[in-house]
Amino acid sequence: MRLLPWSLRTAVVLGLLAAGLSTVLPLCQANAEQRSEPETKTQLQVATCQFPVSQDIARNAEWIRQQMRQAKTLGADIAHFPEAALSGYAGVDLESLDGFDWQTQRSEMEAILGLARELQLWLVLGATHQLSGDNKPHNSLYVINARGEIVDRYDKRFCTSGDLRHYTPGDHFATFEVNGVKCGLLICYDIRFPELYRQYKKLDVQLIFHSFYNARQKPGSIHPKIMPPTAQARAATNYLFLSVNNSSGICTVGACNLYFPHMGAHACSKSQRARLIWWFGCPHGHHTCETAIAHARIGCIRTLLSV
Repeated sequence: MRLLPWSLRTAVVLGLLAAGLSTVLPLCQANAEQRSEPETKTQLQVATCQFPVSQDIARNAEWIRQQMRQAKTLGADIAHFPEAALSGYAGVDLESLDGFDWQTQRSEMEAILGLARELQLWLVLGATHQLSGDNKPHNSLYVINARGEIVDRYDKRFCTSGDLRHYTPGDHFATFEVNGVKCGLLICYDIRFPELYRQYKKLDVQLIFHSFYNARQKPGSIHPKIMPPTAQARAATNYLFLSVNNSSGICTVGACNLYFPHMGAHACSKSQRARLIWWFGCPHGHHTCETAIAHARIGCIRTLLSV
């Protein structure tokens, strides 16, 4: 067994996000009766997953199922995978989507749905979505519930010029709820457009799963400098939590991160074990009241690849 270089290692970030109603009130309205109100909170544990996405659909599916099992063992409620995680990314992994093996993707998807049902695990899974006729496919994220059912799909809305050679842009937002936490979806280049985050905020979304494919960048790429602060800005200016992941590979831009509105990014490290909790809002709807700090955790795990 040979360990690949650090930039090619898989990371699974396990984050415990707490959502609910805080009993911390603005000072101008705080009183003994209000402070005595009972706390209610809903917790969502998120596994943000990263592996070396390739043109090999079956191999990608093996990684996905392996990390689903890891996520469940670690107590996750939902596993989040990168852009084009199942299919591979056109223009990088695949020269084009001409002759794409749709049958293999369908059969592997069925196996993944079956495992999600067995594990009772939600998924956000990147894949290529076939359209009818001569229309180019969508670059999509599928939402799969704990019964192994596809319940929604988000199609990448803002495509790069390279994307447009292979994909058709999407035209809608997608929201869903897990454990009382309202979630939204975005893909890669969407990060450049703040209006998408603002609209999700208007839809009362609390957590955005933002999948990337920024592997195999050329040395000197600007992406490592601009992407992390941009993601943090999106989280901070909209008061949103972000689960951000990426394919792993040489010159990969960013690993798995959980972005918090006030505390920056929490990336995976060899021995990281932090204890944090965040509350969304306060019991009387004052969204500007300070967040309370209690006890949840962000844990991180690295799984080394072998060949």
